[in-house]
Parts: sequence; structure tokens; C-alpha cells
Amino acid sequence: MGQRIKRAMPLSHAHKQHLFRKFTTVVRATVKGNIAVAASQGLLGGIIFSILGIQGALLWGVIMGFLSLLPAVGAGLIWAPVAIYFLLTGATVKGVVLIAFGVLVIGMVDNVLRPILVGKDTKMPDYVVLISTLGGMALFGLNGFVIGPLIAALFMASWDLFSPPDEAVIEPVEPRPPLPADEAGPAKTR
Repeated sequence: MGQRIKRAMPLSHAHKQHLFRKFTTVVRATVKGNIAVAASQGLLGGIIFSILGIQGALLWGVIMGFLSLLPAVGAGLIWAPVAIYFLLTGATVKGVVLIAFGVLVIGMVDNVLRPILVGKDTKMPDYVVLISTLGGMALFGLNGFVIGPLIAALFMASWDLFSPPDEAVIEPVEPRPPLPADEAGPAKTR
């Protein structure tokens, strides 16, 4: 199917190669970024569980890492019920610490780390990666974390195909001063 799409595209071979290279780069960077974010969130969750003395912190950290691949809820499916349990059983300090760490550290890793990791490889600005990831997930659900940045990157690559490179920008030419009336003559034009 990929070969048929390549043949059907009304672009030159060089333009097709540019777009498909960009496509491959964005998919690879997005998947790699998501795995790195999930591993980071799982690691941080395991560390806080270990500090709070929760048994099986390593197991819970690994589970949080896998669940971090789910948009929005992710690792919160594990740490939030544990925090609620702490609050209900009278371990208020542990519950508040876990909620604060979960929201401010584990939850923010996704918003901070993903744009850095994905944007570095795709050469897209951080805000474009973040907005396209969130927009992609809003429109396409779980698959949107790849589709959103992919659409943004392909748009930017298509834009680059048909716009001149920065160094080829033509400087405006200053207009010449008008000729005196007697030199120009009434019928002469430039």
C-alpha cells in the first residue's frame, strides 16, 4: 500500500522522499518518546511507593509504566486509589504526599518530557508537539498520540517543500529615484 501511495502522489521523486523521511522520523520519535515517558513515570511512581513504604513498589512501578501509555489517566489509575486509601485509613500525610507527587511530578513528566524528546528528533517546536499530541488524542483517542504529531510534521514538511529556503529569500529592491521631467520626456516609460 505504501508503494501505491508513493506512485499516486503528484509530486517529484525528491519531494516524495522528503515527505516519507519526515513521516518515518516522526513515527519513530513519537513511539520512542512515549516509551521514554512511560518508563520515567513508572520509575518515579516506583520510587515514591518505595519511599512511602508500600509493598511491591517495583511491581507497582512497572504497572504504572505500562499504564502511562494510556492518555490522560495512565499512572493515576494506580497511585490515585492508593492515595485515597491512605486518606481514608488515617495516613493523611502519606496520602497528601502521594497526591502532590502524583499530580506535580508524575503527571507533569508527560507534559515536559514528551515535547522535548519528540521535538528534538522531529525538529518541531515543543509547543507544536504538545498541542498536536493533545489535539490528536482529543480527535483520534489513544492513536492520536502518534497521529497528531504526524499530521503536524507532515503539514510543516509540505509547507517547506513549496516555500523558498531562508537563504534564498529575495531582498526587496529599492526603487530608483524618478528622472527629472526634461530627461524622461512625456512619452518615455521605464
